[in-house]
Amino acid sequence: MEHSDYDVVVVGAGLVGAGVAAALAGTALSIAIVERAPPPPESPAWDTRIYAISPASVRFLESVGVWQALDPARIQPVRRMDVSGDAGSRVVFSAYDAGVAALAHIVESGAIQRALWRRVGAQENAVLVCPARCASLERDGKRWRLGLEDGRSLSAGLVVGADGRDSWVRGHAGIGATLEPYGDSGVVANFATERGHDGTAFQWFRADGILAYLPLPGNNVSVVWSTPEAHARELTALDPDAFAARVAAAGNERLGRLTPLTPAAAFPLAVMEVEHLAVNGLALVGDAAHAVHPLAGQGVNLGFGDARVLAALVREREIFRAPGDPAVMRRYERARREDILAMRLVTHGLQRLFSLPGRLPAAVRNLGLNFTDEVGVLKNLLIRQALG
Repeated sequence: MEHSDYDVVVVGAGLVGAGVAAALAGTALSIAIVERAPPPPESPAWDTRIYAISPASVRFLESVGVWQALDPARIQPVRRMDVSGDAGSRVVFSAYDAGVAALAHIVESGAIQRALWRRVGAQENAVLVCPARCASLERDGKRWRLGLEDGRSLSAGLVVGADGRDSWVRGHAGIGATLEPYGDSGVVANFATERGHDGTAFQWFRADGILAYLPLPGNNVSVVWSTPEAHARELTALDPDAFAARVAAAGNERLGRLTPLTPAAAFPLAVMEVEHLAVNGLALVGDAAHAVHPLAGQGVNLGFGDARVLAALVREREIFRAPGDPAVMRRYERARREDILAMRLVTHGLQRLFSLPGRLPAAVRNLGLNFTDEVGVLKNLLIRQALG
C-alpha cells in the first residue's frame, strides 16, 4: 500500500476546498487535495451554476491570485438590486448610493473552479490527488489516516472536509448534522433577454416562492426560482419555450421576452447545522459545514469566509503549532460560528416569513420592505453587512 505523509489533506477540491489550499501557498506546509473528478472543461455556453460573489470574497480570491486570472468578459457587476414583495412593496439597493463600485459580481462556478485548480496546480507545496475516492478515515495518535479506494493511504495533522452537504468526511469523523428540508427546490436556468438589465439583480417574493434574475454579461440572465417541490416538478417538465414564458410572466415581463439558453434543472433546498465545525485536527468548510437558503445568495461567500479564516489561523500558528493543533481548531470554531449563525437566522427567517399565508403576515413583511426602502441609513447598513 502506497502511503504519503502531509501536513494538510483537503478532501474536496470545489471552490472552497481549493480556496483553502490556494490560501496556504507559500507556506512550508505540504498539502494534498483529494477530489473525485476535475472541473468541467471551458465552454462558450453559460454555466447553469453561477454565484453572486461578494466584495469580501473578491478580495479573498484576489489575495490568492485567482480573481485577476478570470476572464472579465464573463463577469457581471451587480450595480442595483430590486426586491419586490408579494403585496406591492419594494426596496432598491444601489451600489452608487452606498459608495461602492458593485454590490456583487456574478461569476460562473466552473470559471472560478478552473482558475483555482490552475493556481493550486502551480503551487510547489500542493499536490492534486485526482481522481480519487475516500474509503476510510481513522485517528492515529495526533494524526489522521485517510484511506483511498485504490489502496493509497494519506496521513495528515489536519484534515479539511470540503466535500459538500452530504460530507463523507463529516460522517466518518462522527460529527453530527441536523438537516431540515424546506420542501422546496431551486429551479435554475439561463436566458437571453429582450431588454437590457443594466447590471440589476431582480428578486420577487411571490406566493409560489422566491424568484431571482441574476444579470450575466450582455442581455443574459441566470434565473433561480425557489419554489415548492410540486411546482418545481411542473416547471421542469415544461418545454423550454413554455418555461421561458412562465418565468417572464412571473417576473412581470420586466426584461421582456426570454429566450432559453440552458435547460431547466432543480435541486432540493434545506437548512443544515453541524454539531462542530472543528474537532481533533479536522475542520469543516463550505457546504460540509453549513447550508442556508439561497435567497440571499450567500452560501459560497460563507464558504470563502471559512477558507480565509482557517488558512489565516493555520498560517499564524505555522511556526509554533501543527496545523491541526487544538488551539487552532478552537479559534476556527469560534471565529466562524457567529457569521454562520447570523446568515442562517436571516435567510431562514425571511423564508419562513414570506411563506406564511394570510393578510397579517403579508402586511408585516411588505411594511418592512417599504420601511427599509424609505430609510437610507438602514439600507446602507444592510448593504455594508452584505459587502463583508
